Amino acid sequence: MTEQLPRILEALIFISVEPLTAAKMAEVLPEIPPEEIEQALRDLVAHYEASDRAIRIIQTAGGYVFSTKPEFDPPVRKLLQIERKKKLSGQALETLSAVAYHQPVTQAEIAAIRGVDSSYSLHTLLENKIIKIVGRKEAPGRPLLYRTTEKFLTYFGLNAIEDLPSAEELKKLMQDESA
Repeated sequence: MTEQLPRILEALIFISVEPLTAAKMAEVLPEIPPEEIEQALRDLVAHYEASDRAIRIIQTAGGYVFSTKPEFDPPVRKLLQIERKKKLSGQALETLSAVAYHQPVTQAEIAAIRGVDSSYSLHTLLENKIIKIVGRKEAPGRPLLYRTTEKFLTYFGLNAIEDLPSAEELKKLMQDESA
């Protein structure tokens, strides 16, 4: 089965509706050591990336998915008549960044960070399932706590929340862009 492992993983990723984690693959293949699955995944990703094919396997939202290589996006979008991602307003992006960098966070904490009421933006982000309510804070009034979702990771092409740029990286990007 070891020589078939890359093809089995390829089939599992292909058939999965959501990003497929290595842990889930290990559940499906309990006879294969998890380290062997992870190595086969790394090899498979590298193989697709090095090939001259239009598709690749990428890691996003903690799992693996098939994706077209960026240079093939325009014709694919044209064929499928895919609209560009629904753009978030500046207010929604500010609110989302407050949630992403300070999660779990309350509405009052977001308002303090931004200096304005963020209830409409929070409602929009919840509606679009980019953030979610994860409980209540042990504080007077027991306010709701918000955090980002896997859809947030997918939307921004991140594998994990730790992949967000640090404050120093953001500052450097801003300086580079203004230069």
